[in-house]
Amino acid sequence: MRLVVKVGTSTLAHSTGNLNIRRVETLCKVLSDIKNAGHEVLLVSSGATGMGSGKLGLFKKPEDISTKQAAAAVGQCELMYTYDKLFQEYNHCVAQVLLTRADIEDESRRANLHSTFFRLLDFHVLPIINENDSVATEEFFIGENDSLAALVSTIVGADLVVLLSDIDGLFTADPHKNPNAKLISRVEEITPELRALGGGAGSDFGSGGMSAKLNAAQIAMDAGCDMIIANGDHPEILYDIIAGKDVGTRFVASKKSNQ
Repeated sequence: MRLVVKVGTSTLAHSTGNLNIRRVETLCKVLSDIKNAGHEVLLVSSGATGMGSGKLGLFKKPEDISTKQAAAAVGQCELMYTYDKLFQEYNHCVAQVLLTRADIEDESRRANLHSTFFRLLDFHVLPIINENDSVATEEFFIGENDSLAALVSTIVGADLVVLLSDIDGLFTADPHKNPNAKLISRVEEITPELRALGGGAGSDFGSGGMSAKLNAAQIAMDAGCDMIIANGDHPEILYDIIAGKDVGTRFVASKKSNQ
């Protein structure tokens, strides 16, 4: 299986913006084990801006572009240092790939990106992907890593995209506000009614939210790739997903897309 896993800021970091060490260690261990079992893994990782904000003494996500870029530049170093150190403990090599929208939309750059990804996978390297927030301007923003993960899946022909978030999946209402909210375990079409369930950004340091996840699901489904939203509090949930168990919300690609 070729798997694109996206991990959000709320999963990687505490509310302070500082790294959630125990959870990140577990995530790296689980992904290493999944690779050891013969699967190909690409990791789309948020967290750079949040970690950079923490190191710079900021207590919420920066609002102006220059501060966002500075925080991302500081945080990306910290993030990759952490991943490199942890994955090396399990004998896995990682690579940093920073992207802007132009890298995906421009035909020539997209072809080069495709070649780079597959050469890294040939070498059994785990690509760690993020938007290049330290240099991206509004014109070239992808905006959030849910959509980035889905776009990466279209480039590499992934079998599955998994978005690890701070929620169990898509619900009939906001489960934080409505105790009667029910988990929707399977989605075959993203309707206007489903889109109405989407809200804003999910955390102080994050840029996602359910609306972004639904956009990502549409991208993946249109490309013939299933997508799952699952809770990243316990990264071991990836084992259940690989085993095909009913976890979170699965967005099922249409038969037409798979032909």
